[in-house]
Amino acid sequence: MKYDTIRAVLWEDEHLKLLDQRRLPAEETYMEYDEPVGVAGAIRDMVVRGAPAIGVTAAYGVVLAARRRHAAQPESWREAIRADFETLAASRPTAVNLFWALERMAGVMDTLSGEPVAPLLAEAQRIHEEDVAANRRMGELGAALIAAEGRGVLTHCNTGSLATGGYGTALGVIRSAFEQQRIAQVYADETRPWLQGARLTAWELVKDGIPVTLLADGAGAALMREGRVSWLIVGSDRIAANGDVANKIGTYHAAIAARYHGVKVMVVAPTSTVDMSLTGGDQIPIESRSADEVLGCGGRPVAAPGAKAWNPAFDVTPAELIDAIVTEKGVVKQPTTEKMAEMMKKPVP
Repeated sequence: MKYDTIRAVLWEDEHLKLLDQRRLPAEETYMEYDEPVGVAGAIRDMVVRGAPAIGVTAAYGVVLAARRRHAAQPESWREAIRADFETLAASRPTAVNLFWALERMAGVMDTLSGEPVAPLLAEAQRIHEEDVAANRRMGELGAALIAAEGRGVLTHCNTGSLATGGYGTALGVIRSAFEQQRIAQVYADETRPWLQGARLTAWELVKDGIPVTLLADGAGAALMREGRVSWLIVGSDRIAANGDVANKIGTYHAAIAARYHGVKVMVVAPTSTVDMSLTGGDQIPIESRSADEVLGCGGRPVAAPGAKAWNPAFDVTPAELIDAIVTEKGVVKQPTTEKMAEMMKKPVP
């Protein structure tokens, strides 16, 4: 498919292979994993990131765990694998796709008798394939919301093939809209402190031949004031039942600026990201990461010695600042609890 050339998560030669996103864009290196502790470490240490990609990766991690546990303890592997589930679940707390994928794999495991690897691998591959299909569906649905006016759009963090099974969520919409000539220019926030916009989003778009212009996170409001963008398009790591959205830190800031300047806000995420057990965004657990990520850049200190740092990985954008949530089941405009519940009941087309 045009504008779909990247895969960050691969299953090859009975191993899980992850594109090490910490080394991009300077170096394209795949790391191999054959045990779940290493997979959990890869999720925690940002070798792989993005909620859908974390879910896909965790599913393959269960396959590796089952292979090791069944080989060592064929009669009691089910009890032994519980520790592996706990290790994978503890890797990152905010991305609900992680827990969704683990629950789905556990559901398959409960039905098994005999050798578990083949059926668990088949389920992990289904999760992977379904994510790519959902992204393409969301790409079409989201692109249809953008008027064919040839203006630019702004995005934050990375929501492309690197953050998913393939094609992307918000970046999938951007890919579809660019192919349909609905947008002519993509603006990408750098996204401190990990610079996912500068290192990853820009890399993906350049690789696919889509024009991209980087800007510092604090420059978004000025860009909007100049009328250069019609939409702010972002992904999500967890969406509460009322439509509040947890996403990479800085999204809330950008959404406030968008509302003031008449720029619409689109959140693109699969229904596996929606957590209907949480009534509002204040209940979403927000991961707090090391102060060193803010005090330094690229492994080098940049802050004054003795300074402290506050480093939440995500913030929550209230539903009232969001114009549309796009999922593989459909589009929810001006989200509310009732609209979100109705959308979740729909089958996937």
